[in-house]
Amino acid sequence: MEDSGEVLIEEESAMAKQLMVVFSNSAEGKDAEFNEWYDRAHAPDLLSIDGVESCQRFEIANPEGATHRYLAMYELTRDGNEIMGDLMEGMASGKFEASDTVDPNSAVIGFWNPR
Repeated sequence: MEDSGEVLIEEESAMAKQLMVVFSNSAEGKDAEFNEWYDRAHAPDLLSIDGVESCQRFEIANPEGATHRYLAMYELTRDGNEIMGDLMEGMASGKFEASDTVDPNSAVIGFWNPR
């Protein structure tokens, strides 16, 4: 089959509604504990919320001068603000585990829509 040069776009039903992109840092001196909590509790907590389909974490390759060491990307099939509401409710009720290993002043969360 000859390449027509057209860009193929998946049907909307097969695509994520949004990506949630989170930049973060651990609290001073708590890097190992932060990563253990994130992998053991936080990511699984988020993945248990309806509409959170996947999570992938990254660590910056070149940290010199960077403002954030960690990046997490979540594929969402519901509105990100609704999911954040569910997360906050779970943390307030004790269903989800909060942690003092996160630097609360560094977290930056953004929601990205597909084009």
